[in-house]
Parts: sequence; structure tokens; C-alpha cells
Amino acid sequence: MAIIDSAYHYYLSVYGNSATSRYDTHKKSELRNVCSDIVKVNKTSPLYKIHRNKNILKFLIDVKENARQMKNVVSSLSDHGEGLESAFQKKVAVSSDEGIVSAKYIGPNTEDASQSFDIEVRRLAAPQTNLGNFLDRDSLDFKPGDYSFDLITTANSYEFQYTVNPDDTNASIQEKLSRLVNTSGVGLTAEVVSDEKNQSALKIVSKQTGASESQSTLFDIKPKASVDSIAAMESLGIHHMASEAENSSFILNGEPHSSYSNTFLINNTFELTLNGISPEHTPAKIGFKTSVDAVADNLQELVDAYNGFIDTGERYSNGRQGDRLLRDVKNVAYSYMNDLEAIGMVVNENGSISIDKSLLADAVDTKDIHGTFSVLNSFKNSLAAKANNVSVDPIQYVDKLIVTYKRPHPNFPSPYHTSLYSGMILDHYC
Repeated sequence: MAIIDSAYHYYLSVYGNSATSRYDTHKKSELRNVCSDIVKVNKTSPLYKIHRNKNILKFLIDVKENARQMKNVVSSLSDHGEGLESAFQKKVAVSSDEGIVSAKYIGPNTEDASQSFDIEVRRLAAPQTNLGNFLDRDSLDFKPGDYSFDLITTANSYEFQYTVNPDDTNASIQEKLSRLVNTSGVGLTAEVVSDEKNQSALKIVSKQTGASESQSTLFDIKPKASVDSIAAMESLGIHHMASEAENSSFILNGEPHSSYSNTFLINNTFELTLNGISPEHTPAKIGFKTSVDAVADNLQELVDAYNGFIDTGERYSNGRQGDRLLRDVKNVAYSYMNDLEAIGMVVNENGSISIDKSLLADAVDTKDIHGTFSVLNSFKNSLAAKANNVSVDPIQYVDKLIVTYKRPHPNFPSPYHTSLYSGMILDHYC
């Protein structure tokens, strides 16, 4: 079980915080097609044994996630059945000072490309912070026993319980409570901080920023009504607020505004993220990138998804599964190499792709824009087909021993074939 546990930990640590998109949801018909593809693979798959290798599970996770990313990028470039000409010319927002505010355009392509506005950031949105008392790390200011306190947020209230053992220290108690808060999923983060005297304190911060006028706090911490719990809370001091939650404050085209968060929408067309405070009377300008920059940025998404497969293959190239993946994915690019390089997509020696902006500019400036990007349509479709094939059966790239092939006449599907990826592979490692 240790190996499968490490695989779960790997997935959560590497991909657990990955943002989901609307392309991660699917219609019933799409799911039915996936199921049909799995059945087809199972009907022709030979019986095999997988060689024991601690990297196999991580490899499968990486391959599956690369395929998901590729399919999402292809879907984003194929919205509403539009041709690639319009997809690759989707508008891209730009900020004159990314250190102050960054921008993302989320509106329709019908928006006026000359649209722009100024924003001056006066204050960033801030969370509520509670800071406990600084205590000697190696001493124990708590009587051994069981303690509890209530945590009250704007939505719910929670009871936390903890135990102080005779061999504990102030630092170990603070670390214990930090882990308790971080794993509880209550919208707070906790950490143990030190001062110049090497004393430690527990710091608790809300994930939420900003507060309405009716909210005095985002969370309150109160000890249970017992002498020991009250005394323990007085020693910890985590019920003391160090700083209140604050809303962001900014001037948009000369008009003052505020927001609970540092990320917000403007007219449902721009998503802005405030990153710093503006120098006085020096606003940042938000507008659109030039057509070549916009094409390059949108094309880079496709290139990055493709290069993700190359990176994964190279990481595992000491095993045959990495070599197989590299050969399979590179062949897609090699079959379009000359046409891709003519429009600024250079296939490098290791099979990865980079963008030559000068060649791309020449391709964009041509009058026959449809002809210039027609090869990208075929390339995109080939990548989509490869990503779908990889997603349905990633184990095709794993080093395995063939035991017997299926008989040549019609066979029944083997429904547990792909379960080797989805979880039952643990049977091989128990």
C-alpha cells in the first residue's frame, strides 16, 4: 500500500491545486463515446503482466494529465465550431505594468480592439490575521490534558479538540494545532512563526479577503467554557486579531472603486488581478495586445500542451515507457515539420516546438490567412486524436510482459482492462 499511497500523494502535490475549466465537464454523449472507445481497446488488448517499477504510477498520472491538458487546449481553440483563423486571433489583454495589475480578456471576440482603460491601485484586499503569543519553544506552558475551542466563521462554527502530552513543548503544540487547522478545510491557513528571540507563535490567516460593512470579523476563536481551556487559550493567544480583513481600493478611469478580492471582473470582459500598489498618479493601462502578440500567445498554449508530453517522455526516458511516448508524440510533429516551420513553429532537435515570432509575423500578415493556418487545423486535429488515444489507454506506454494475445475471431470486451490505471493497479503492489 505504500507505493499506491505515494502515488496519491504525488497526484495531490503536483496536480491537486490545478484549476479546472469548463472543458473538464462533458455531455452524456461525450462520456458515452469515451466508454465506447474503452470497450474497443479492451476487446483487442492482449493479456499481460506489468513489471514492478515504483515510477509507473507517477508516469501514468503525468501522461493522463498531459492528455487532459491537451484536450482542453484543443477544445478552447474549437469553441462554437469556429475556424482556427478566428480561434488563433482571440483577443489577449495586456497591462502596462504587470507588477501592479495583470489582466485576462474573457469577453467575446466582437469587442472593440481599441478598448482600453486606466487603473490606479490604492490598496490591496487583505485577509484577517490572528497572531498568537510568542512562547519559549522548548518549554511547556500548558498542563497535560484534553482541550477544545470553537472556531466561528461567517458561514459555520467548528469545534477543535487537541491533547497536550507530558513530553510536548510549546512548539510541538503549536505545530499540532497548525496541522489541525490546515487539514480541516475551514477556509483558514496556519503556520508557526518565530521572532528574533527564537520564540514561536501560531499565526492563523483567512483565505478570504475583504469584508462587508456588516462584518466585523471573518472568523472568531473562543475557548470552551472550562477553566483549563480558557487558560490554554490565554497562553496560546490565537483569539487575538492582529489585522482586520480589508477590501481592495482602486481608481478606474478616474472613479473610485473597491472589491472584496484582488481578482475581479470589469464589465464581464476583463479579469483583473491586483498585484501591488501604484505610484501616486501613475495608473496602469489595460488594453489589447497587437494581432501578432495575440496569435503568438494563443498558439503558445497549444505548443505548451504538446511540449508537456515531450517533457514527460524525457523525464522517464530511462524506462521504455518514456521512449515509447516520445516516439509516438514526436511523430505527430515530424509529419507536419515543414509546414509548421513555414509559419514560425520550429520543431527542435529533441522534438519540442518553439515559436519564431518573426516568421509568425510574416504568416499573420499574409492576405491568405486561411491558407496560412490551414495546416494548424490538421495539426490540432492530430494532437486531439493522439491525446484521446493516450487518455483512453495510457498503459499502452508502460513496459509490460505479454502473456497471450486474443484469438483472431470476435472477442468479448474485458471491462477491467483500464482499471489498472484507475486504481486496481494497487493489486500489483500490495
